[in-house]
Amino acid sequence: MALNAASHNPTGEKTGPLTGLPPQLSSESTAALLGAEKQDPLGQHAGGQDGGDQKQEQKVKSEKDLEKERKKAEKAKKFAEKKVKTTNDSTSTVSKTKEKKAKQEASKDEALPEYIEETTPGEKKILKPLDDQFHKAYIPKVVESAWYDWWEKEGFFKPEFTSEGKVKDAGYFVIPIPPPNVTGALHIGHALANALQDLLIRWNRMKGKTTLFLPGCDHAGISTQSVVENMLWRRRKQTKHDLGRDKFTDLVWEWKEEYHAKVTKVLKKMGGSYDWSREAFTLDSNLSKAVTETFCILHEEGKIYRANKLVNWCVKLNTALSNLEVDNKEIEGRTLLDVPGYERKVEFGVLTFFQYEIEGSDERIEVATTRPETLLGDSAICVHPQDPRYKHLVGKNATHPFINRLMKIIADEYVDMSFGSGAVKITPAHDFNDYELGKKHGLEFVNILNDDGTLNHNTGKFQGMKRFDARYKVIEALKEKGLWVKWENNAMKVPQCSKSKDVIEPLMKPQWWMAMKDIAKEAIRVVENGEIKIRPESWGHRIPAYSISLDGHRDENDNERWVTGRTEEEAFAKAKAKFKDVPDAQITLQRDPDVLVSNPNCPTSTAPVLTPTKDTWFSSGLWPMSTLGWPNETHDLEHLFPMSLLETGWDILFFWVARMIMFSTHLRRQIPFREVYAHGLIRDSEGRKMSKSLGNVIDPIDVMHGIKLEALHEKLQQGNLDPREVAQATKFQKTAFPMGIPECGADALRFSLINYSSGGTDINFDINVIYGYRRFCNKIYQATRFVLGNLESGWKPDSESSEISHQSLAKKSLAEKWILHKFSIACQSIEVALTNREFSKACDICYSYFYGDLCDVFIENSKAVIQRDSVKNTLYTALEGGLTMIHPFMPFITEELWQRLPRRQDDSTPSIVIAKYPTSNSSFEDFAAEEAYEFILDVSRGIRSLLSGYAIKDNGIIHVQTFNSSAHTTCTDELPSIRSLCGKAISNITILGPDDPKPTGCVVYAVSSAAAVFLSVKGRVDFDAEITKAQKKLERANETVKKQRTILDDEGYNSKVSEELQEVERKRLRDSEAEMREFEESIKMFERLKVE
Repeated sequence: MALNAASHNPTGEKTGPLTGLPPQLSSESTAALLGAEKQDPLGQHAGGQDGGDQKQEQKVKSEKDLEKERKKAEKAKKFAEKKVKTTNDSTSTVSKTKEKKAKQEASKDEALPEYIEETTPGEKKILKPLDDQFHKAYIPKVVESAWYDWWEKEGFFKPEFTSEGKVKDAGYFVIPIPPPNVTGALHIGHALANALQDLLIRWNRMKGKTTLFLPGCDHAGISTQSVVENMLWRRRKQTKHDLGRDKFTDLVWEWKEEYHAKVTKVLKKMGGSYDWSREAFTLDSNLSKAVTETFCILHEEGKIYRANKLVNWCVKLNTALSNLEVDNKEIEGRTLLDVPGYERKVEFGVLTFFQYEIEGSDERIEVATTRPETLLGDSAICVHPQDPRYKHLVGKNATHPFINRLMKIIADEYVDMSFGSGAVKITPAHDFNDYELGKKHGLEFVNILNDDGTLNHNTGKFQGMKRFDARYKVIEALKEKGLWVKWENNAMKVPQCSKSKDVIEPLMKPQWWMAMKDIAKEAIRVVENGEIKIRPESWGHRIPAYSISLDGHRDENDNERWVTGRTEEEAFAKAKAKFKDVPDAQITLQRDPDVLVSNPNCPTSTAPVLTPTKDTWFSSGLWPMSTLGWPNETHDLEHLFPMSLLETGWDILFFWVARMIMFSTHLRRQIPFREVYAHGLIRDSEGRKMSKSLGNVIDPIDVMHGIKLEALHEKLQQGNLDPREVAQATKFQKTAFPMGIPECGADALRFSLINYSSGGTDINFDINVIYGYRRFCNKIYQATRFVLGNLESGWKPDSESSEISHQSLAKKSLAEKWILHKFSIACQSIEVALTNREFSKACDICYSYFYGDLCDVFIENSKAVIQRDSVKNTLYTALEGGLTMIHPFMPFITEELWQRLPRRQDDSTPSIVIAKYPTSNSSFEDFAAEEAYEFILDVSRGIRSLLSGYAIKDNGIIHVQTFNSSAHTTCTDELPSIRSLCGKAISNITILGPDDPKPTGCVVYAVSSAAAVFLSVKGRVDFDAEITKAQKKLERANETVKKQRTILDDEGYNSKVSEELQEVERKRLRDSEAEMREFEESIKMFERLKVE
């Protein structure tokens, strides 16, 4: 089953480092490029003729269109010239600076020799000293080595049951992998799904639940066959027919083994905590048994039956397709499209008008069609019963110009009198609407196509022609007979196979169909009532159905001549029972050679089709049940079903998810899972859907390990791309990855993909964002390295119970109380975020706590006092808790660092994988301490802002004026913290009380209504410039005060808004008024200083 193949066009915000803009073109080059778009690379042909063989779609442009383009080009030229003039120099400078910096960073790792992991695979990792050359800085491949094999060997990923074989008291949490196809390497969309799924699995495992992350692959039926066929042709110039069925099947299995190994490698490199002992494959014996059982049950119930109906036929793949596997390409008018098997482009978007002669008269009736070749299968002409133009013709016959066939003129309200001529040609065997009319009016169904897309014996002199070659020949023949009238541009949708891009042909085929209405009702009910939340024998399962021959006579279209059986013996017994009067010797069975796929138009379809060589959706629809053992009653099925959650893409909800719900609710009378989470589609950094032909499909391995540009180009040559597509993809790679892809590691990749996930919206993938999160990994690494470097050998943290005792907490400093409070609040917030599947928010919480609160504030604040035992214990609690909090997002770096930390005396946990996930602790919550220390942080930010704004790098003299006793006490007590947080540019800090005079010769930063910060600048700044700055700031503060007063004076506001929110607005007013006073005083002070 395909995971949304582009799986994944991202929208997302730019959250990482930005690269410089490309150099601007000269105005002459810009004008030349813009002017060139007016030229038609193919030239235009008259309607009804084919186009050139250029690899580009074309459409006839009107004079109005051309005039718009001219105006647009002129406007763009002027803008480009202006842009060149104003930004070219600065852009070039920025670009060069960024490129130089990037090269310097990339060279750091390259300077080291190749890292060789000394740990024996499966053994616990040998931890090297942190001053080792490979451990001084964060290097992903060093940190991420060895851990996965050890995790797997230790059995950390297996579901843990009680001694009685039950799930643990905390419950269970099970996710099945949406099985990736064995059609090729995984892409970044699979990485997104893996990251989200493993995050939830690891989180629930750490919460003490019995967890199972179930791995597996899908044989992918026709997709795998198609990929192997393309590969065979590209590499050997052979077809599957050249090899023969057996050898081709062997080749497919070889492909499966090769790419299954590649899939597994990526999933392990990503850190996916799968129980590999339970790995499933859709052609495994038990899963195949499940398919056979399901087919037989549904056939015995009468829900599966044999009938000759219209299907979507792909000539290229020689198979029928689901409506969901057909892409409708919208075109506005005459357009030339590439069609597999044709050297030249084929014309679409043209409405061809022609006439039929009325039998026995000189009259003619005009009809129109976008598919002229189908007139060879016409069996009627339909008009509206109230159309006065044609009332007299209803019941008469038209004569076919090329075939000895009369076509009845019928009346039906289905016809739109205003469209075209108001008369419609009817081709029941090649159009879905005409099919229904054909059944309604008892028309002849004339099939004109062979399975290979050539015209058959029903087409007269056109027999043997390819369908689109016949299109032009039919038009020529109509002109010769004087029956062609004209052609017009016609907006339309062209149905294309989503895999081969062939144009789909509606074709009558005898198929296995399934009545879905009743099954779908129950599936819809469980979603609507909230039981489920929606936040070649050939390569597939052989249909267990047998055609019955009676005395050598077979009729495959007769549903009564078919039986199903789990074995041929069972099927023969059913045949004997059905034809009791026929001697056994005259009954023979022939098994259906086809394999399965379910094909509904929608979940409530009355007749999904089961088509040849593509059963993947049928078998994968049983995935949640069959992977746990069904149709056998197994321990896993008893205790771990229904599964907890299915994480997938929006684009396969009806492909796959609906089928699973329908099969499960019908066959087991249970839902298959309790929740469905659908992630968005990943697009490239330009917002385009990912496509191999564009070169923007990203291999997760390349992001984790890094890859040079030349190697990216080489990978394009190894695939199935057309040489022209290789050229296009190479061009994109040069633009998007001019220096290749830097090594980012699995942790940074996982974190960025999870952070991208926001409410199922699409994601714009940018490698710079991921590299930015590698820097976050480095921050985590260096912070832990610093702490470990300041813990003496043999130091042990206090027990958890001792750490949270009121006696211990009372002795802690304000900064310690603050970080423990922030840790508890972060634990509480992340629990809510992950429960609500707010993945981006959960990432923000982790990032804010570890980077902002722990690293930038508490660790910086603690550097001067880290030798205090209380500080060490607080730092340990905050750091160890932060690592366990981040572990489900970043499993490798957190294990690497957690293993280096000393353990509490009462903690013997062997791995962070099964450590307890941190939760909020009421003992740590101290909102008064939070308010007081946030005030200190605001003061520190004010000081740093002034120092930065006035470029003071040394000998900075600071005065902190407090306006109430509480603020004065807090600042006085926390003066060492203020010094630590403000850096080395300060030579002196003075804390002033409410009654102390304001400092002179200073610039001011209004912290709040409780304090202001002053920086001495006398002799160091331009007073006139400072007065101007202060006046502008005063104006802004005055506007804020007016706005706040208007809000608070509104009676309606006071009656509708809670007291808590009103107090927030009142505080904002007080702070703004304090700002105004400080700026007014600053202006007066600078005025005085000017005259001194």
